[in-house]
Amino acid sequence: MDTPIYSTFESEFRVRPDDIDMFQHVHNSKYFDYVLAARYDQMERCYGMAMEKFMERGFGWVVRVAHVDYKRALTMGDYFIVKTGIESIDDKGCRVKFSLSNKANGKICCDGYFDYVMIDMATGRSAKVPEDVIAHYTI
Repeated sequence: MDTPIYSTFESEFRVRPDDIDMFQHVHNSKYFDYVLAARYDQMERCYGMAMEKFMERGFGWVVRVAHVDYKRALTMGDYFIVKTGIESIDDKGCRVKFSLSNKANGKICCDGYFDYVMIDMATGRSAKVPEDVIAHYTI
């Protein structure tokens, strides 16, 4: 059986003053926000399946596992690229890999992955990922 291939997409952001911590760099928790903002953007702009489409069907995505490997800091005013892509998807959920790189020098600031589980919005319990969703995310 062939291993499915998935697309990778990019979103650009800029560090804002409220992202900065007492050490004058981006607080570690903000990197989670950046990845989630990129996924929200990319779901609509790149995949053509906005989060609102899932919600209309009664589904939502929640993070089950988050793994981040911090490599170097982003600081005030830096422009950066968030690259994300599905690594795997099945009826139980998906793994989204990501990296953030400083636009000025191209160096990776952090990378990692999120494991998402689909939930039924009415019950709050996990739900099977529909086949059409799996197919939609596969090239």
